[in-house]
Amino acid sequence: MKGDIQTLNNRLILKEKLQTQLEKILKHKNGSPVTNLQLDKTIAAEIEQLTTELENYNPNPHPLLSATSLLDGAWLLQYSTAREIRALDSLPLGLQVGKVYQVIDVTNKKFFNLAFVKHPLGLVSGYVRVTATFEPATDESSPVPDKRINVYFDKRYLSIEKILNIDTPKLNPFKVVPANNPQGRIATLDITYLDETLRIGRGGDDSLFILTKSPDIPAC
Repeated sequence: MKGDIQTLNNRLILKEKLQTQLEKILKHKNGSPVTNLQLDKTIAAEIEQLTTELENYNPNPHPLLSATSLLDGAWLLQYSTAREIRALDSLPLGLQVGKVYQVIDVTNKKFFNLAFVKHPLGLVSGYVRVTATFEPATDESSPVPDKRINVYFDKRYLSIEKILNIDTPKLNPFKVVPANNPQGRIATLDITYLDETLRIGRGGDDSLFILTKSPDIPAC
């Protein structure tokens, strides 16, 4: 019992430290996620260290078996080292990325990633949405679902919602194309930490994703 209390205390302390660090670096953002390339290497290393330590206290080490209800719903991306997230810093035409969500439907084994974008002068605003399906990953060493999912990206929707603050329904979306999947392998994601408000994931390319639960599912 005493050990359980100590474990809980350690987890809460580490979680608070990580969230405090994220709040500092997100303070001047417009809701958009921070990437490691935007930070001093020392700060990025501190975030990685805190994340790794917190993962060791994961209260749901087998989320696909015992915590699927926690996965369901909308998640707001706070920090990532993934190439596709870093690429959002260099959008064309002066567009800037805003909030980035992942909305998961566990029952139907599908999700979509949603990144809002806008011009800083308010000339145009819209979003990019990528749909996908997933399945628990199993193999001979782990025949039952554990923490890894296989991801199959489906379509990419490019949408303009407003031009000069005028709704543009005919441009919502204006383009739908097949989404890219990695060549020669199946995209995977390990859910390395999960509780009621925080989720940490590691991609098959060692990319890191830190997300917080969002009370609202974004409309698009």
